[in-house]
Amino acid sequence: MTTFVLIHGGGDVGWYWHLLEAELRSQGHDVVAPDLPCDDPSAGLDEYADAVVEAVGSRRDLVVVGQSYGGFTAPLVAARLPTDLLVLLAAMIPAPGETPEDWWANTGYSEASREQAKRDDGKTGNDDPLVSYYNGVPRALAEEALRRARDESPTAWRTPWPLDAWPEVPTKFVLCKDDQFFPADFLRRIAIERLGIAPDEIPGCHCVALSHPKELADLLMSYIAG
Repeated sequence: MTTFVLIHGGGDVGWYWHLLEAELRSQGHDVVAPDLPCDDPSAGLDEYADAVVEAVGSRRDLVVVGQSYGGFTAPLVAARLPTDLLVLLAAMIPAPGETPEDWWANTGYSEASREQAKRDDGKTGNDDPLVSYYNGVPRALAEEALRRARDESPTAWRTPWPLDAWPEVPTKFVLCKDDQFFPADFLRRIAIERLGIAPDEIPGCHCVALSHPKELADLLMSYIAG
């Protein structure tokens, strides 16, 4: 039995993963999907990682999955726990000493987003989260996700990523083909530049665990089967 450790993105909650959790549990696996302390303005990245480590407890055979902003926390957890695989899902990939605040300019996100928006009639980076985050998610489910949204800690936002190098853990990167927040071409480039790996690609929006939970579960299952 594998334990999937699911780390949500910015201002979100562990509920985000509930459909994926059901898929993974139906196949006999354990799931840990904690709420990060992002609504505590004093919490930094270490406190985020502490919350996950505490939730995992003594479990082993871990696959750590970080979505979006969770990409800053997931490798910290993988460096502290006996992790078999680290999966970044439509995620930010931090560099040593880089703050989440600086990541956007350092990676050229704004330019990439503007260029993609020219091609898709302004959908990418749209101010409406139903367009940029939840395209493809049933409206009622997307509205429930928005209702559960929380503030994001300014302390974590300005905390330098504390690792000197990427943890020595096998790592996969997954991008979502219909992502209208992080354009696919942008993530392909960042994954190669920062991790030296080509992403795996699945259908779905930025919040793919809500739009395509079965496809995501199938991909994760293929990783542990392989």
